[in-house]
Formats: sequence, structure tokens, C-alpha cells
Amino acid sequence: MHIDLSRKTALVTGSSAGIGFSIARGLAGAGAEVVVNGRSEGTVAAAVDKIREEFPDAVVRAAVADVSTEEGADRVVESAGDVDVLVNNLGIFGATPALEITDDDWRRYFEVNVLAAVRLTRLLLPAMIERGWGRVLNIASDSAVVIAEEMIHYGTSKTALLAASRGFAKAAAGTGVTVNSVIAGPTHTGGVEDFVYQLVDRSLPWEQAQREFMRANRPQSLLQRLIEPEEIANMVVYLASPLASATTGGAVRVDGGYVDSILP
Repeated sequence: MHIDLSRKTALVTGSSAGIGFSIARGLAGAGAEVVVNGRSEGTVAAAVDKIREEFPDAVVRAAVADVSTEEGADRVVESAGDVDVLVNNLGIFGATPALEITDDDWRRYFEVNVLAAVRLTRLLLPAMIERGWGRVLNIASDSAVVIAEEMIHYGTSKTALLAASRGFAKAAAGTGVTVNSVIAGPTHTGGVEDFVYQLVDRSLPWEQAQREFMRANRPQSLLQRLIEPEEIANMVVYLASPLASATTGGAVRVDGGYVDSILP
């Protein structure tokens, strides 16, 4: 199976590190022109340089702005130009006891995890429809369907993202544009390492801490390990390609069997 995204431009939000970086890297490797986004000029530039170093022929550009704000989203859209593939990866997460999550916390999680994706989709989807081809991919989470007590604000925001994805897929029905969400399972990133150490003994070496976290907090995982970001990126690159033309309105799982369901 050969995936060719040459002559396609992909915008990946929150892509200076973690899953977003792996997605940007994967899309560049498939031939797409990639726009790397983040809030820090230094980290975005470093991510761009790293991808260019690995793929010297790739066209990789920077778009520095906070897309969880209207002004930031407008700047990124203007900088990116015509976007064929939009990957709404930006997200925040953290552990807070359910009864201690404040109104401000709820608003912040909705702004960053839901409204940023909705806003960019609203800005970019019409042109995709007009051109008759496009891909919108929203990076969701197993927490959207298996709500963890210590992070119900995060889980609820990702549930909302699944609903928004399905709705926008209906808005694009029959146009050649697909809209899907990717349900990512527990994934190994720097941010997740910090999260793991919120829940297990910080004195434990990482490999032991990871195993303890999965045993105590994610025992239903069939993979029984954290997923690597590249494994999420592989699915995103496929869904962004012409090969996935019949997949739309879906919530595609890359969760290591974490969600106890036989349906996607």
C-alpha cells in the first residue's frame, strides 16, 4: 500500500511535539506540504528543522499562533493558505478530582479541546468542499467513551469532539471531503509521562512507573503498554490519503484495545 500526499497541504495544530509532531512528520514523509503549528516560535522552528533534516525534499512551514483563540486561528489560516488536510490535534489534559474541577477549568478545556477544532473546521471546510476534496481529522481519546473519574472535564471535551466530527461529516456529505475522528489510547509522550507521575510514585523508574500506571489505571488495555506516537500518526496518514475515501463520519480507534467494544 503506497500513500502519496504530494501536492496536498496539511495543517497540524499543536504539532511542535508529541503526537502532533509525529503526525506532521508522517505526513511530510508521505509527500505532503506540512504546516507545523504551536505557540512558541522556538519549539515550532525546532520541529520544522527536525522534519526537514529527516526529509530534505519536504516542504515544511511554520505557523506560530494559539489556535484556541479567534485571532490565533485567523493568523494560522491566513499563513497556511489552501489547506487540503486539517488535523485538529491541539489538546490539553490533566488529573483533577471530579468535585474539584472549577467552572474556569471546564471553560478552558472546552475552548482548547473543542472550540479550537470547531473554529478551524468552520474556517477551512468550505474551501475543501468547493474544491471537491479534503480531509478533516480530529484527534480524540479513549477518555471520550471511557470517562476517567480523575479527568472528566477532559473526557467530556473529547466526547464533544466526536459529536462535532460526526456533525461536520454530515455537512460535507457527498462532496469528496471526509471528516473523521481518531480515538487515541494511552500514548507515550512527555506530557503523559508527567501525568503518569501524578498518579504513581515519582521515585519509580519510567518503565516500572509505566507498567504500574497501566496495571492500576488502565487495566483493560489489551496492548498492556503505552502506544507510541508514531502508531497514532500511521492511522492519521492513512485517513488523510485518497485510500481512505470511503471512511467518513467515523471514530477510528488506535487505542490498543482499551475501549471494550467490538465496534470502531
